[in-house]
Amino acid sequence: MTALSQRRAHDVAGVVLPTLGYYLALQVQGAAGASEPVFGRDVVGLIARSSGVSKVVLLILVLFSVVSWAIILYKLWSFRRAERHTASFLDVFRRSSKFSEVQAVCRGLNASPLVGIFQSGYTELTVQLRQAASGNPAASSAAGAGGAQPRPTIKSLPAVDRALLRAAAVEVNRLERRVPFLATTASITPFIGLFGTVWGIMSAFQGIAQVGSTNLAVVAPGIAEALIATAAGLFAAIPAVYFYNLFATRVKLFASEMDDFALEFLNIAERNFT
Repeated sequence: MTALSQRRAHDVAGVVLPTLGYYLALQVQGAAGASEPVFGRDVVGLIARSSGVSKVVLLILVLFSVVSWAIILYKLWSFRRAERHTASFLDVFRRSSKFSEVQAVCRGLNASPLVGIFQSGYTELTVQLRQAASGNPAASSAAGAGGAQPRPTIKSLPAVDRALLRAAAVEVNRLERRVPFLATTASITPFIGLFGTVWGIMSAFQGIAQVGSTNLAVVAPGIAEALIATAAGLFAAIPAVYFYNLFATRVKLFASEMDDFALEFLNIAERNFT
């Protein structure tokens, strides 16, 4: 082997061996640090040692998450109940020959948004029919004398349509109640978590400045606080985004069903009362 080859082999060994030794030292240092409480595998202990600002940030995120999950569970239950009641109501509505028969079952199916629309339209029809009967006493006396019963008519079909539209707006607002809080949670909690992240990084830099060292033991607590705040913000935001989109889609489906039912109600009213 020439002198040049020996020198190259020595240089390669000089690079490889320190590199391997460096990685071995890091592994030993990591194993030793893992046993120290400051490295925070115990999340509860790490939160207990965190700064007051970080605790306030985590408390706010936990409150947002708890309220969001309460709304999610409640809306899942209420939407499923509304779907069951809607299916039962439509079955009764399409099998009945009189609106009075449908009105009799509305109290037991009040979770359906179609019930509110039907009751509003039925009330408007009843008022107009009573006004028509009171305004035509001759027809009533003829019917009482044994004459033919006149066909009941309504004065204004557009008034019935407006009553249905008002009821549909009320029912949509009822379905959307509390859902906007999920959108608020989805949009604001990542920024609250980001604030906690920035504060943890600031604490890490302050620790470096006070100690005058970039040792991992100095930097790790602040970084860990930052990561916990970020994780808490994502934990609150991700379910809120998913279920907000899910509930918004369900509300649109309910609104479409209400529009179809209102048109069906108007068709029946037009055929029988005009």
